[in-house]
Amino acid sequence: MTLAVRDLAVRFGGVAALEGVSFDVRPGSITSVIGPNGAGKTTAFNAITGYLRPTGGRITYDGVPLTGLRPSAIARRGIVRTFQRTSVFPALSVEHNVLTGLHLRGTAGFLEVLAGRRRLADEEKTLAADAAGIIEFVGLRHRQSEGASALPYGEQRLVELAVALAARPRLLLLDEPGAGMTGAEKTAVSGLIRKVREQGVTVLLVEHDMRMVMGISDTVIVLSGGRVIAEGAPAEIQAHPDVIRAYLGASRGTA
Repeated sequence: MTLAVRDLAVRFGGVAALEGVSFDVRPGSITSVIGPNGAGKTTAFNAITGYLRPTGGRITYDGVPLTGLRPSAIARRGIVRTFQRTSVFPALSVEHNVLTGLHLRGTAGFLEVLAGRRRLADEEKTLAADAAGIIEFVGLRHRQSEGASALPYGEQRLVELAVALAARPRLLLLDEPGAGMTGAEKTAVSGLIRKVREQGVTVLLVEHDMRMVMGISDTVIVLSGGRVIAEGAPAEIQAHPDVIRAYLGASRGTA
């Protein structure tokens, strides 16, 4: 399943946040989008996932148009995202956060819930087992029963990732997965992203930490001023003169 972005444009009034942006995300790859602050990275994510309606261009996944679809319809196609800031349910435990995501896959109807029928009980057991497996996968087994709001920020980001994985994504979009994490936590989440890819999930991420990006990416796409200025393997991007110029020219505003 290939994500194809063609001539994507997003304008806010007279300001072009994105202009003529085109790129592909190959199946089974880890692709990173980088660029100085204000380059349009999150805007591109929002357009791909339906949170912004593009001014122009088209977005397709496996040849099927996504442009104009609601976020929920895009998610049903297996395209799932996280956000820059954590979006966990703070009043719920880690387990119940993940179960909330898993219940979207449930099949029991409303009357069965009221009647407490056996099929519902069997389904609940299956979902609980699935939740435990996902929680262990992201390394939070020891936190399973704890409230999400009580966890350190880095672990809250892992809860958010676990909820996203509960939706069984085919394409997972991660918006700054390393934000607010320590160096050790970033190393751990990099390994986790590789493990996600090994499960057959394609990953597209926005990230400011260049060590993390260059260490896990197959392809790096560089935005500057709302346009793609470079695309290639990490080694090519690190030596690309336009990329060096963009970062040096915006060094004060670049994380």
